[in-house]
Amino acid sequence: MKAQVRWFVCAMAIGSLPAASGGPTDEYELLQPTTIMDAPDAAPQSAGSATVEHGKYMVELLGCGTCHTDGALIGMPRADRRLAGSHIGIAYSDPLTQSLPGIVYPANLTPDVKTGIASWAAEDIVRVIRSGVDPDGRRHVSVMPWPAYAKLSDEDARAIATYLQALPPVEHLVPENVEPGIKATAPFVHFGVYRSRR
Repeated sequence: MKAQVRWFVCAMAIGSLPAASGGPTDEYELLQPTTIMDAPDAAPQSAGSATVEHGKYMVELLGCGTCHTDGALIGMPRADRRLAGSHIGIAYSDPLTQSLPGIVYPANLTPDVKTGIASWAAEDIVRVIRSGVDPDGRRHVSVMPWPAYAKLSDEDARAIATYLQALPPVEHLVPENVEPGIKATAPFVHFGVYRSRR
């Protein structure tokens, strides 16, 4: 018998998991995240720049808004918070074995001084896109698909950085990430590929 591979995004309410009645995912609700959306326009003074436009194209192509836009992970993206981070997190550990998973809350990518990346240099943005290492030297878990972005060309990576720096700032503070074994206080989804052992 061939093993089945399942891909799912499922929401989980905060609190303990109810007892499963039949299958390992019975306590989850299947959701349809918003995976295709337009990236926001850059600030008027930088609009039209070929580099900014190329960066916008790359952000749309790579689907950055799916995680970094509030509500997109559950299919209800907020137009006023495009690329401004998500209050809905992404669990990065196996939901079938861990009731208290590690959770990443996607960051605010706008140049807001309080809650965004206003203090980051273009090189900082390029480094985190390609290597997952932020300006504080922390390596991000691969929920942020930096391993796939490591081969972006210099031109593409710099264009993304230029575009993000040209966005209008949006103040939106996202929750702190949660380590495995700690109970989350903000909502999250599970996202992953699971294969049946049968």
